[in-house]
Amino acid sequence: MRLDVVTIFPEYLEPLNVSLVGKARARGQLDVQVHDLRQWTHDRHNTVDDTPYGGGPGMVMKTDPWGDCLDDTLASGYEAGAHGPVMVVPTPSGRPFTQELAVELSAKPWLIFTPARYEGIDRRVMDEYATRMPVYEVSIGDYVLAGGEAAVLVITEAVARLLPGVLGNAESHRDDSFAPGAMANLLEGPVYTKPPEWRGRGIPDVLLSGHHGKIARWRRDEAFRRTAENRPDLIERCEASAFDKKDRETLSIMGWQPTDDGRFWRRPRAVEE
Repeated sequence: MRLDVVTIFPEYLEPLNVSLVGKARARGQLDVQVHDLRQWTHDRHNTVDDTPYGGGPGMVMKTDPWGDCLDDTLASGYEAGAHGPVMVVPTPSGRPFTQELAVELSAKPWLIFTPARYEGIDRRVMDEYATRMPVYEVSIGDYVLAGGEAAVLVITEAVARLLPGVLGNAESHRDDSFAPGAMANLLEGPVYTKPPEWRGRGIPDVLLSGHHGKIARWRRDEAFRRTAENRPDLIERCEASAFDKKDRETLSIMGWQPTDDGRFWRRPRAVEE
């Protein structure tokens, strides 16, 4: 996979040289190119922004530097044998970034990230390049950052770990929280490792039992408990058919009831006076 990132802060992308992504780059599984947008400016101040039409606070990133940079990036990618480019625009107004979207992007051979600063990029840039390739406007959460570089790091790490050979164990991401089909889309439960006792705290006996069926059931029950506490909306979105008899018993104990539309609803907890 080829990744291109266009930014006015190339140093922000240094984490792409470490951890799993860095190792994937070293092995040649990822070809990562970071481009300084200011190199495509044409004035002595390397200006990349201007005041917005219609007035208002902040500045807007200009069309020409982006257009020239993206044209050159596309040309260099094609010369290097890349194909099927996809533009990824990190923006709070984009579609939510999910594990499902990470899987979708991991199947693309070439991603071009365009993290913005200020009030964003002149809309005509996205409209222009949408005629040449798919454009994904993506939000990593309901909040606003100073720029999109942090979102690039988040998306890249989520996507890169899904590429064949990047994780040491190919099965490691199969039961990730939010993975498509993973445990009815439940959060992962708690995990433990050696030693068996630490500061007076042990680990659940079932994990030492060697009984794979009981361990799998315990992990699933713990996933239900964590999901019900932290993300009940995930359970509410699941159809009842996704749960087996023991799942439904566990949900009932935690206060969930089946509804007429084939889903589950949790009884409100009593409010203490």
